[in-house]
Amino acid sequence: MDELINAGQTPSWQPSASWRILKWRSLLLSEIRKFFTTRGYLEVETPTLSRETVVDAHLDPIEAQLKTHRGADPETWYLQTSPEFGMKRLLADLHQSPSSEKPAGLFQICKAFRDGERGELHNPEFTMIEWYGLETTYHDQMTLTESLIRELVNRVLEDEPGVSSMNSRLNITETPFHRLAYDDACERVLDCRVLTQSAEELLILCRAEGVEPPPSLDTEDCDSLLNLLLAEKIEPTLGINNPEFLCDYPASQSALAKVRADDPPVAERFELYWDGIELCNGYQELTETEVLRRRIFEENSRRLCDGAAALPTAEHLLSAMERGLPECSGVALGFDRLVMLFLGEKSLSGVIPFPHDRA
Repeated sequence: MDELINAGQTPSWQPSASWRILKWRSLLLSEIRKFFTTRGYLEVETPTLSRETVVDAHLDPIEAQLKTHRGADPETWYLQTSPEFGMKRLLADLHQSPSSEKPAGLFQICKAFRDGERGELHNPEFTMIEWYGLETTYHDQMTLTESLIRELVNRVLEDEPGVSSMNSRLNITETPFHRLAYDDACERVLDCRVLTQSAEELLILCRAEGVEPPPSLDTEDCDSLLNLLLAEKIEPTLGINNPEFLCDYPASQSALAKVRADDPPVAERFELYWDGIELCNGYQELTETEVLRRRIFEENSRRLCDGAAALPTAEHLLSAMERGLPECSGVALGFDRLVMLFLGEKSLSGVIPFPHDRA
């Protein structure tokens, strides 16, 4: 008898997504390619498996042991959590190219991998759309992201006019997607601004809001407490009636984004939320080599403090940036979540043919 994942489900050898969903995945990918190519973006490919990987305190890559030949000692490579480093190496080389006919930007549709991520909104292997616009700002990319979402929604409604009655998310208005600064979002929900608060003040705020930090959380770390408040109190309110951008993050959460010297400083970064679910992450990309080197060191230090292994220093990317990374802004969008939101599914297992428990 075929093994079942759970009682009442289909046999585990079958896909968990319906053929209607699988056809929509194919159509939406085709539409996404058309969207970017008609705007002058060039589709590229970078390695899924590499000696280096994005260094992030909160992202764990999946390791692979590779041998140069049978019998040799293996060396550690990584399945990529994002194609970011490879794409930025291409951008740096493009910047050096003498060609006068350069693309407006680069885009990629690829598989990405993250260890320790499983659940309704997470799968260790997922499909990512990542793109970089040359000489664009992160506000330009918010505009482009909104255009992409609207074009795809229109295509779904064109092919299945009745779907909006079953999935109210698709009834987006003509009003431009709201752009809400991080501190303004906290003031809207918590009645106070948080970017200048100390860890002690943030801990008091958490408890006043009925959010008790778990024992594993470092209550002396502002970012840990801010992330807790964001997840528990802010995110569920974002993009409920229409998709909504959250932007200008704490400078300490800049990742690979530029920091703007406001008072207080903020990271030129955004995320798009739809029905309380994060859909994409965008940056005004960091171009200073030494700043990147320092941030990689800081991220690795955080990893070690959290009991995780340090990751390679990304010398290929640093060498590329020394030659010059052009001014650009980039976005990483989770395609599986996009399909889930468009088609009214409640979890990624409804839109991935073989999620982790069937892989």
